[in-house]
Amino acid sequence: MKQSELFTKTIKELPKDEESRNAQLLIKAGYIQKEMSGVYAFLPLGLKVLNKIIQIIREEMDSIGGQEISLSALQNPEIWQKTDRWSDKNVDAWFKTKLASGAEVGLGFTHEEPLTNIMRSYVQSYKDLPQYVYQFQTKFRNEARAKSGLMRTREFIMKDLYSFTVDQKALDEFYELAKEAYLKIFQRLGLGEKTFVTFASGGVFSKYSHEFQTECLAGEDTIYVDYEKKIAVNKEVYNDEVLAELGLDKEKLKTVKAIEVGNIFKLGTKFSEPLGLFYTDEAGNKKPVIMGCYGIGPARVLATIVELYNDEKGIVWPKSIAPFTAHLLCLGDDPEVKKQAESVYQSLIKEGIEVLFDDRIGLTAGEMFADADLVGLPYRLIVSKKNGDKIEIKERQSANSESLDLNQVIKKIKENV
Repeated sequence: MKQSELFTKTIKELPKDEESRNAQLLIKAGYIQKEMSGVYAFLPLGLKVLNKIIQIIREEMDSIGGQEISLSALQNPEIWQKTDRWSDKNVDAWFKTKLASGAEVGLGFTHEEPLTNIMRSYVQSYKDLPQYVYQFQTKFRNEARAKSGLMRTREFIMKDLYSFTVDQKALDEFYELAKEAYLKIFQRLGLGEKTFVTFASGGVFSKYSHEFQTECLAGEDTIYVDYEKKIAVNKEVYNDEVLAELGLDKEKLKTVKAIEVGNIFKLGTKFSEPLGLFYTDEAGNKKPVIMGCYGIGPARVLATIVELYNDEKGIVWPKSIAPFTAHLLCLGDDPEVKKQAESVYQSLIKEGIEVLFDDRIGLTAGEMFADADLVGLPYRLIVSKKNGDKIEIKERQSANSESLDLNQVIKKIKENV
């Protein structure tokens, strides 16, 4: 991508109506744009990051047998009435509207009901199970107070996977597989060292659910972390009985603020029974399917990464999800320098290195450096008359740079990405 062709631009000042660091930097750097409270548009750079996060999640869901689908956003009230979740008294997050015919429909805030209903057409026997189905789908939640940038929005993409198994044992086995897959995801996203499996309330479904909480000062949740065991307890279930059951020593726990970046629940038969999802076992007995659900919000993960990886100059993207690996800057208007920069650009592309080429005319070196730091790509490459045939290369988080020839630059980048 050539920066002169990118329709978005950086802005000089932080947006005044945003208090969260993630929204301030993402808007200033041209990754997202605020449409209204709790609603954001993803611009080209932002969408590239979001899609990279989604792809990492997709790969790990596929690795444990997940099958990807895409369900509708519009929801049929009849299905939700069967689980008593259509009522605004029971669920206060609905966005509802009416069709031209006068019929009422909702915008999905989750998808247990519609997917369970679909599975009735495909699950009749124990031979049809297990099944693990997931999607990346836009959810709509009528949050009373949208806040914290991409952390709490009214419209967002959710990865929700649902497991369908014959019994509790099969659910428990897959649940542990999903837990490990989630840890791999956060490791690949650069959050592994700060993300903890966190015991939380299981509600009506089970004694515990498990959240994946990332330690961050901007977090809304309070958790108690055992850094040696790398597990945590949410404040909502923190008491002596729970600590004893989990074998945790109160003296070894540290109280921290955290952001919930994922969660997994054992649902049991809460949805299968009222929606009629049954199977026939080997003995010919009719039994309800046992379910689990597993969620991650890719945009919330993106916001969490920005909250953790930034400095006074801008964003510092982990290499695994940066929109481009290298930011190539052409300094000055010398025709030979421009020719050299274009050649470097084409060579990087041929080597499979994703590169954003700042070929804009009329900017000072200082302005280009400031934009590069704000955008936050892993490597900054400078072609200039001063550097001659060499290319100045600098990692975003480093204060030091070095001058290398093109082959050395390519080798260095490939060895470290």
